[in-house]
This record gives sequence, C-alpha cells and structure tokens, in this order.
Amino acid sequence: MLAQKRVKVDAITTLAGDRLINTFSNICVDNKVIQQNTACYLMLNKPVGVVSATKDDKHKTVLDLIDHALKSQLHIVGRLDLNTSGLVLLTNDSRWSEALTSPQHKVQKHYQVTLQNSLNENFKAYQAAFQQGMYFEFEDITTQPATIELLSNHLAQVTLTEGKYHQIKRMFGRFRNPVMALHRSQIGEIMLDSQLKSGEWRILTSSEINSVCYNA
Repeated sequence: MLAQKRVKVDAITTLAGDRLINTFSNICVDNKVIQQNTACYLMLNKPVGVVSATKDDKHKTVLDLIDHALKSQLHIVGRLDLNTSGLVLLTNDSRWSEALTSPQHKVQKHYQVTLQNSLNENFKAYQAAFQQGMYFEFEDITTQPATIELLSNHLAQVTLTEGKYHQIKRMFGRFRNPVMALHRSQIGEIMLDSQLKSGEWRILTSSEINSVCYNA
C-alpha cells in the first residue's frame, strides 16, 4: 500500500515504512480515515473545595468545571488537594503530561502560601531548611531542595520540583506555622492566566504548549 501511494500521514503521501507516527497523527488509507485524534491542552483555575479527580461521590471535580468536546479524554497533570487553589493543567497527550510530571525532569512548580504566623523573625531558618531538604520519616525520604521567597509578613512563594503528600504544609509544620491558604500559580513556563476567575478554564496557547519539551 505504501509503494502504491495509498497511505497518507497528516495529508502527505508517505512511502516510508519507518515513518514515525503518534496518537495524534492523521492517517488515511485509500482516502479513508484510519486514525484522527485531536490533542487537547487546557488550564483551569481550580477553586478550593474541588477535587483533582475525574469522578467523586462527595465533591465537585475539576472535570465538572470543564465544558469541552474532548472532556471525557482528559487527564489531570499534577493534582492539587481539596483545599488548594490555582493552576491545574489537563490534556489527553500522555507524553506531554509525562514531561511535566516526571521527577527526572524537575519541572518547577510555584505556590503562594499564606501562613498563620509571621515569617519575618525566622526567615533565614526557613530558607536554610527548605534548601537543605527535610526528612519525612513516614515515607523515609528527604525532600529535594526548595526555595522560599518572602512576599509579606504572612505570605511566601515556595518553588518545588516535586510534590510529596501535603509537602508544603508539612514543611511549614516543622516550624509550627500552619498554612492558612495554598495557591499554585505556575508549572514550568506555564503561568495561571490572571484573567481566569476561580472555576474558569481556557485552551492553552501554542507557545504554552510548546514550552514543554518532549518528543512529539
């Protein structure tokens, strides 16, 4: 069929049997569509009280907030817990999401953290502890180096390259400083759109999609 020029990949006749294709390659044989999938990439401004799941019996899920034709195909790229707000990415492209979530890629995630107690007096101790990493006995792990920036007396920006269970809350817990609010503002180069109200979503731009390095 290849030699007879009956196969097209992305509207181009191909003669090569070693032509690389992927889930989103448009493939036709004798002008009949064999595969035609559309890649989808969205960002959502997740509100507090919404779970990062596709189904939940008790709470509204992030997918409940999405109105898109490909909604049923989407999976969540880096979950946020129930009481954390901010940037959630969704896609049906597993290679793209893997590039963002794989520990080996060390993609930075930025959070704004509101604390109960002032950070001013002991801020250098926070910086040193976050940079050194903290040992979590339950998992028998030491966290990767993280950075903390003072935004105001009770507000800090924390940058992580991982996402252990309730990691930020547990790190501040070492200083007996309860986290009052947690908001994710950025993953890699993708920043939460300031025009998106809580609960709103939009399709990612080409530049946002292409900021993630992976083998297409």
